Amino acid sequence: MGNVKIINPGLITLVEDSGRYGYQQYGVPVSGVMDSYSYRLGNILVGNKEGAAVLEAAMMGPTIEFSDQMVIAITGGNLSPTLNGSAIPMWQSILVNKGDRLIFTGLRAGCRSYIAFSGGIDVPEVMGSKSTYTRGRIGGYNGRALKSGDLLGVRHPGEDPGRLSGIKVPDEYIPDYPNTLELRVIIGPQDDHFTLEGMQAFLSEQYEVTSECDRMGYRLKGKKIEHVKSGDIISDGIAMGAVQVPGHGQPIIMLADRQTTGGYTKIANVISVDLPKIAQAKPGDRIKFVKVTVRKAQQMLREMEDKIAAVKKACVPWKVVTTRLLTLRIDGKCYNVKVEEIK
Repeated sequence: MGNVKIINPGLITLVEDSGRYGYQQYGVPVSGVMDSYSYRLGNILVGNKEGAAVLEAAMMGPTIEFSDQMVIAITGGNLSPTLNGSAIPMWQSILVNKGDRLIFTGLRAGCRSYIAFSGGIDVPEVMGSKSTYTRGRIGGYNGRALKSGDLLGVRHPGEDPGRLSGIKVPDEYIPDYPNTLELRVIIGPQDDHFTLEGMQAFLSEQYEVTSECDRMGYRLKGKKIEHVKSGDIISDGIAMGAVQVPGHGQPIIMLADRQTTGGYTKIANVISVDLPKIAQAKPGDRIKFVKVTVRKAQQMLREMEDKIAAVKKACVPWKVVTTRLLTLRIDGKCYNVKVEEIK
């Protein structure tokens, strides 16, 4: 097992995986990564299972020193990664050596970067997940964001690190992160609590991401969304991407660390394939909501899964099928040769 040392944690860097499911009835949030697309592709690049734990860094990335040779990949928002002072590419697997330092020098696009390590991060599972839920001090590294001096274990990869390096995500599968984004939504379940004018405002106006945005949810500001009576309901469950509208009429998009239930009206829910978009939004970015049907959302989800499958096919390294050891004699000299059949 290898190790990485956190020299500087950046703004907030967390150990996250695909989430903690099956405990919401007990009040435990799902947590997990905010941008599942970038997360899954990062793990594919380094030869991990798609659900392996990674580091999620927001706005200002960490400084990390490697104690052992390993392969890493950085996906998601561009926080300007460098290795030993030289810029390195994103969406590509990179071989790092003992003593190397990974430093992020500034935000260029998006909001959150994902750092995947070949073998995956070795922290204990809590309720079936390695994800960090900081408000409850659950999971991850001692239930908290990383601090300077922390040592993270990294499991041995199943592949030779040399064979994993240099793998790239094809350009057509790398997302852009514009400052104005379109989020497609399914209307409801409490759409009957809003006036016609309120619904029209929600679907026609642009809303700005405020500084009150974190892993729990994003508060937006824009034209007031009018209720028929009030924004209060009997508390019910909250899904990832639910758009709550309290009595003040300003929408809140609920995200990975959202509470399990809430008592505000929900006008819509952001569809699964667009959740990575909001995860990469930052204060000042603008959002336009667009209504789609459940059938359309399901079709787009299938298309996204097809896209990830295509990336996986393009990025999986050659596998060794058979190995033979031969001795060759050339000009009186003997050479030991290893022949590998790959596919």
